[in-house]
Amino acid sequence: MTASKLIVEPENTPASEGASRPKPRQCVSVIIVSYWTGPLLVRSVLSALRQPEVSEVIVVDNGNWADEMTRLSAIAGENGDKLQIISGHGNVGYAAGCNIGAKAATGQFLFLLNPDAILPDNAVAELLAEGSKLEGNWLMGGKLVNPDGTEQAGSRRSPLTPWTAFVEMTRIYKLAPQHPYFRRFNMHQDPCPEETIPIPVISGACMLMPRDTFFAIDGMDEDYFLHVEDVDFCLRLRDAGGEVYFSPVTSIPHFKSSSRSSKLRVEVKKAQSLVRYFWTHFRKPYPAVFLAIVSVLVWVVTGLKALRILLRRALRLVGLRRRTGGESTRRARRISSRSSSR
Repeated sequence: MTASKLIVEPENTPASEGASRPKPRQCVSVIIVSYWTGPLLVRSVLSALRQPEVSEVIVVDNGNWADEMTRLSAIAGENGDKLQIISGHGNVGYAAGCNIGAKAATGQFLFLLNPDAILPDNAVAELLAEGSKLEGNWLMGGKLVNPDGTEQAGSRRSPLTPWTAFVEMTRIYKLAPQHPYFRRFNMHQDPCPEETIPIPVISGACMLMPRDTFFAIDGMDEDYFLHVEDVDFCLRLRDAGGEVYFSPVTSIPHFKSSSRSSKLRVEVKKAQSLVRYFWTHFRKPYPAVFLAIVSVLVWVVTGLKALRILLRRALRLVGLRRRTGGESTRRARRISSRSSSR
């Protein structure tokens, strides 16, 4: 059997237009947007295909290694219509990739999953069971963990405001760590709740929601090319009367930074997204002067990170520093090899 592949050309159709969307079914569609992910992509896809509640896995190919796509095509051929690969649109960014996948999905529930996150057995069933207790438009994330099992930063978060960003960038939280005004953005160091609770922000690496919830707020904002689109999505959903939840019932390993994309470009895109987010949502409650100060700080921090990246590259060129990420890549290949042999 040949691989099932759907080619999607670039389009400007809003995610909210429902005329061309398939009729939803009573099941889960997993959407994985991938850009030069490497060996972990196959492991992530296989972990989603194993979930009994998942009717389809949609991989939105923003650009990947040829050998990884060959492996995926072979898996698609073995799984009939359950694995769909959407290609041909180029690197449109994460938010736009999610919208492409959502419009092609047929499930009643959408599950946005990062290509370097691995679903344990029964993960979808456990999150769906928690979701069955909720009403209205809701969004739920699981407990993201590092390879060593510790909870990952970003798994659950406070609201991202210009002030919380200022606290993070200036590190003034060290003056009074317990003071509510100096509360940090990421909450992974707080005691983990024992049951599902409302939370302001969860990570886009793992998002489960009813299909209607996604389209109720027109999907992801495609003006965010990379980073902050998940924070923006949570904010807009809550502003529209929906609710965001964090559930500790399942722990999902997330390896992070598996993409081989340029670290410099990633930092620039992140800075652009942060500045856009602040000026889009906080013009009224915050003075323009403070927003400008925070925006400048964002770019200063980005510049310092860029200098660090360039310095590391220079040291590697003269042989004074081992190439970073090598061990992570080798570990990912070992994991992928183990999964493909099952």
